[in-house]
Amino acid sequence: MSEFAPIFIYLVISPLVSLIPLGVPFPFASNSSTYPEKFSAYECGFDPSGDARSRFDIRFYPVPILFIIPDPKVTFSFPWAVPPNKIDLFGSWSMMAFLLILTIGSLYEWKRGASDRE
Repeated sequence: MSEFAPIFIYLVISPLVSLIPLGVPFPFASNSSTYPEKFSAYECGFDPSGDARSRFDIRFYPVPILFIIPDPKVTFSFPWAVPPNKIDLFGSWSMMAFLLILTIGSLYEWKRGASDRE
């Protein structure tokens, strides 16, 4: 049983470490600062206009899709931070192939005019 003691201690301390910071603000919070303007929608200081559940124009959807190509490029480029003498030939060419695939995707988007705005 003594070999499981660190696990039990961890199981007791970890919820406390995560739940105590969640509960500390409640005794110090006051409800006196609640007023209707605080709960209204905020649109750059202007009064809200229109319904929040209105349909978006289809031209807004390619914007997040276009971010799919640069994000993995940045994420998977971290192996380039390894000193060159630590990467073997296979590692170098696999990174080049990855960047080539992403470059082809970016050129395809550019050729199709996906990032052009009207």
